[in-house]
Amino acid sequence: MDVQAFFCTFVLAMESICAISTPYGTGGIAVIRISGDDVFDIVAKLIPSYAHRVLIGCSSGAQRDVNESEVIDTDKKLSSSTTVQYYKIPDLDDVVVTTFHAPHSFTGENVVEISCHGSLYIQQELLRRLCDAGCRIAKAGEFTERAFINGKMDLAQAEAVADLIAAETKAEKDMALSQLRGGLSSELDTLRERLLHITSLIELELDFADHEELEFADRSELQALAAEIEQHLKRLTNSFSTGNAIKNGIPVAIIGVPNAGKSTLLNALLGENRAIVSAIPGTTRDTVEERLVIDGQLFRLIDTAGIHETEDYVEQLGIERTYEAMDKASILIHVQPQGTPTTLPGKTTLVYHWEDDIEQLKQALVHAAGKQEQNGAVISSARHYEALTRALEAIQRVRKGLADNLSGEFLSMDLQDCLSALGEVTGKITNQEVLNNIFSKFCIGK
Repeated sequence: MDVQAFFCTFVLAMESICAISTPYGTGGIAVIRISGDDVFDIVAKLIPSYAHRVLIGCSSGAQRDVNESEVIDTDKKLSSSTTVQYYKIPDLDDVVVTTFHAPHSFTGENVVEISCHGSLYIQQELLRRLCDAGCRIAKAGEFTERAFINGKMDLAQAEAVADLIAAETKAEKDMALSQLRGGLSSELDTLRERLLHITSLIELELDFADHEELEFADRSELQALAAEIEQHLKRLTNSFSTGNAIKNGIPVAIIGVPNAGKSTLLNALLGENRAIVSAIPGTTRDTVEERLVIDGQLFRLIDTAGIHETEDYVEQLGIERTYEAMDKASILIHVQPQGTPTTLPGKTTLVYHWEDDIEQLKQALVHAAGKQEQNGAVISSARHYEALTRALEAIQRVRKGLADNLSGEFLSMDLQDCLSALGEVTGKITNQEVLNNIFSKFCIGK
């Protein structure tokens, strides 16, 4: 089901919404966002002069202000321009009002943003007056949800808005911005086009099943195309580990024997005394995890208990957790005396001696993290990963079906499963429950 088409008539009747779009609290300025078909009339109730400053389109294509004596023709299309004007709200504040005419706005509706002074009283009073004039307070993520429903962005791009707001590092920002600008959506659209090509040929064969002499689909050609789609989906699903590391931090386990200086190294990397340091072996009996950003990349540093033979039950538990941390880590830092490096199979291992420079170690971490980067879109959403995994399984069934010379009916079913899974990522196929779950995690005002 195409959600955007389904909600098309519903959106037209939706009431206007308002919310504070800036962070809660007192600041230099605050921004109140209002969206809906009748927002211009609503704002005019707060600012009497506002109704006479809205620009309208002229037959010549030019723009002009509406005179006080002029009645606006409601059938006349408003200009798509964005205007910024200074106003006085009686008995409240001096504000700057930015007007966006539909469909040239974030939500695709008429939008007004009021920039006022950051007084909590002024913010709340503005909201109260807007609600009295016909608005209601927006739900979490409702502005972005309307942007999706109105076709301003697909669902993958809408989710990237929340990721961009939450980004704490350059790597997170770059990944979210790429998705917001359609990087992932573009790749999926290309895959859908190729899948539709295969599907159309299979369906054509089914339509002319009575004419065995007609062959519309070259099975070897379809197999090659399906193999290409499979490889593309494999790359996307494999990118989830990279995307997750960018979003949540690359896990780095600091390992070594007891009293090797692991906790001291953690403190040195962080630039603060986070872990307890003692000359007594076995001081660290549990993992200690801290976040560190180096050159825009987030790392999760995990200080571990020293690995050695022991009969102490608590120490044994700590060592077990060390091995668990090593299994989950993408990078290991092995702290040891000067000597022969220890390497662990399957892991990027950096050997650190106390004679080494701490800044060089940081750059080595950045370099090791860079090895995990890959070309093309990177996914970081568990929802996307689950849907793309189902798409991958479906196209693998298609390939097997082609190899086994299955009939078109079975191939068509698997192709539809693959298309459906891809559609769930971009929102071409979804349901209201999924939308509610996604947008409820957004902040109010976005």
